[in-house]
Amino acid sequence: MSASHFVLSKDGTKIGYLSVGSGPSVLVVPGVLSMAADYAAFARALAERFTVHTIERRGRGESGPQGDDYSIVKECEDVLAVRAATAASLLVGHSYGGLVALEVARNNDVFTKIAVYEPGVSIDGSMPTDWMPGYEKKLAEKREVDAFVEFVLADAPPRIARTPPWLMKLLVTFLVSFSEWFRQMLGLLNQNLREWREIARLDSSYQNYREIAAGVLLMYGGKSDSKAVDLAMERLAATLPHSETREFPRLDHFGIERTAPREVAKAISDFFLK
Repeated sequence: MSASHFVLSKDGTKIGYLSVGSGPSVLVVPGVLSMAADYAAFARALAERFTVHTIERRGRGESGPQGDDYSIVKECEDVLAVRAATAASLLVGHSYGGLVALEVARNNDVFTKIAVYEPGVSIDGSMPTDWMPGYEKKLAEKREVDAFVEFVLADAPPRIARTPPWLMKLLVTFLVSFSEWFRQMLGLLNQNLREWREIARLDSSYQNYREIAAGVLLMYGGKSDSKAVDLAMERLAATLPHSETREFPRLDHFGIERTAPREVAKAISDFFLK
C-alpha cells in the first residue's frame, strides 16, 4: 500500500507524492489529465524491485495550484524537490510528464537513467495547437464537455478524429455519467490548457536534449497511431547522447498507465538494472 508524503517546491507550493516498495528510488511524473493514483498499478509492478515515488503534479489532488506564473520550469522544480527528499536517481515520465523528465534532466547529473513513454515533444508543430482558442472559449462558458471534445478530436488518432463532434459529445456525456476517470479529466481541463501552452512554447527545441548525460529509454505504443510520436521517437533517438528505443506493438498511448502497466514496468525495471 502506498504512503502519502509532501514537500515544498522552490516557490513554496506544496507537492505531494505517493511512495510504495523498497529498493533504489524512482520518481514517476504523470501526464496531462492524469493524477498520481492513475499510475498505482504501474507503481506496484515497478515496486517489486524499486521504491517508487509517483508525483502528484501541481494543480492536482492535495498538491498546490499551478499558479498564474505556471511554466514547465515550475514542474522541474517540483521534481527536484521530491528528488531531494527521496534521493532518487531514476526517473520515469509519461506524455507531458515525459517532457518534464527530459527538461529536468538537461545539464543535470542527479539522474543516471530515465525512461519516457511517448513524451510530449512537439517538432515543427507535430502536436496540434489550433484547438486551443475554441477550447479556452468553451471553458470560459462553462461548457466543459464541449471543450473536452474539441481537445480529443484534435489530438486523437485518425480513426477517432473522424468521429462527428455531435457523436463524440454524446459518447463523452455517457462516459462522464459512468466513469470516475472521465469526471476526473473534466476537472483538469484548465490545467491541460496551461500544460499544452508549454508544449507549444517548446516546439522544435528537442536539440536541447543533447545536454542529457543520463541513459534514456524511449518507449512508445505500436497502436498509438500518432505521427507526432513517431517523429519524436526518431528525432530524440538521433539527438540524445545515450538512448535506446522500445516499441510495445500491442499498446497505445495509455500503455504505461492503463493498458499494460506491468509489461511497461518490466521493461523499465530491466533497463534501470542493466
